[in-house]
Amino acid sequence: MDTFVDKACKGIEFLIALGLAVMVVLVFGNVVLRYGFNSGITVSEELSRWLFIWGTFLGALVALREHGHLGIDMVVGRLPVIGKKICLIVGHVLMIFIVVLLAMGSWEQVKINWDVTAPTTGWSMSIVYLSGLVFGVLACGLLLLDLWKVLTGRLSDDELVMVQESEEAVQLKQVLDDARQPDNTAGARP
Repeated sequence: MDTFVDKACKGIEFLIALGLAVMVVLVFGNVVLRYGFNSGITVSEELSRWLFIWGTFLGALVALREHGHLGIDMVVGRLPVIGKKICLIVGHVLMIFIVVLLAMGSWEQVKINWDVTAPTTGWSMSIVYLSGLVFGVLACGLLLLDLWKVLTGRLSDDELVMVQESEEAVQLKQVLDDARQPDNTAGARP
């Protein structure tokens, strides 16, 4: 199951990169056409905005899978294993509740905006709100998978804290861990 989810996240990362590339082409092309040729791409602002919204939600989904969201682990990191498990379970139940609410609200917005058309493309505005629905459903699945791992004991003790204090703290920890490792190449000759 994890390999399927990891491959799906790689596919999502590709879609995000593709969306960013399209955004750059649309915006840069529009600027060049406006200033150089006194014309433009009519749909560039609207499509770029939509791609940005979708990219944000999909990026949050990938960050959720990689446990890359920032958080405060000052207290939880010092708890015993059972305390870490309880905090992780409570946190996941609350997050599942929140993403279910987000998915339900997004679904209502999709239904409301189904017949509303965007000004330049003429496409349905429900496309915008569909991003929240997709995120809510997929994030709920990821959170349920993590919760299942906790409840069945498939997580090691060091995986029970699923947030990062800051990127700098993670890098510092990695540098300190690397410094503690014995250098096995000291006596080796090329």
